[in-house]
Amino acid sequence: MSRYVRQTVLPQVGAEGQARLKAAHVLVVGAGALAMPVLQYLVGAGVGRITLVDGDQVALSNLHRQPLYRMDGIGRPKVRAAAEAMAALNPEVTLIPRAEWLTPANAPALLADCDIALDCADTFAASLTLSDEARAQGKPLISASALGLSGYAGGFCGGAPSLRAVFPDLPQTAATCDTAGVLGPVVGMIGAAQAQMALSVLLGLTPSPLGQLLIWDAAQWRMSGFRFDSAPETARAAGFIAESQITPRDMVIDLRAEAPTPFSPQARHVPPEALPDLPLPADAPRIVLACRTGLRAHHAANTLRPRWPGEIALLALPGA
Repeated sequence: MSRYVRQTVLPQVGAEGQARLKAAHVLVVGAGALAMPVLQYLVGAGVGRITLVDGDQVALSNLHRQPLYRMDGIGRPKVRAAAEAMAALNPEVTLIPRAEWLTPANAPALLADCDIALDCADTFAASLTLSDEARAQGKPLISASALGLSGYAGGFCGGAPSLRAVFPDLPQTAATCDTAGVLGPVVGMIGAAQAQMALSVLLGLTPSPLGQLLIWDAAQWRMSGFRFDSAPETARAAGFIAESQITPRDMVIDLRAEAPTPFSPQARHVPPEALPDLPLPADAPRIVLACRTGLRAHHAANTLRPRWPGEIALLALPGA
């Protein structure tokens, strides 16, 4: 027990709290920069079991903000490199690496098997998929995002409003770390906040971080936040599906102008600007809109909705 003595001495933890942490199962989606402090602090705290989901590999451009990885890990699956590092940190914790992307197909089972989920993927599709499923199952979700010199972390679902309630309107375009850049310590601070929120939920501390948003602006040296316990839920115009959930009769549209060919023979390339004039077949049970992150698909669904009374589904292709 000497490993955890500095936290069990806290009246908010104690032996009972440490036992709760040991019995807990945490789902962490994303093994990038946000996950670096999340994994190290949850493993260090003695959380019993962690499932880590990410389909990406370690790259040289990751290392400035993902210091858990090393040069000799470039090209390896992130989840496997992270699992080895965490085993060296605390062999008492079981880390289950799953080298795959989170999708609406695997999300239900992943959420059902955990006590709390942490969204470290920082993508629209993963965040909304996790939020929708966490809300449906009543599981708490700690979601975060960081870009440039700012970011946020918040506690959603599990009795608190969902991510859609707090962010009902998605931006028309969105920068990424590739295009806008990010400083490592900014993501580190946001990820550390996620870890603290997760531990607070597992320990049952009050006030709960569920229903709380924390915002960090490193450019202005300002931290702020607000509670959103009464934020109303919004209607979901279109939900995400997995590629495996496409049916032969679906009309599938690949919105990725940057891709040389559609992702499947069933799909056809249609740029977003051509959607208002696109003929829509009357016999298709569903339209599936695909892009890399899900953002273009979300806005394309809003464009088609006035002309299409049927079902619209969204598909993200992060690895394509």
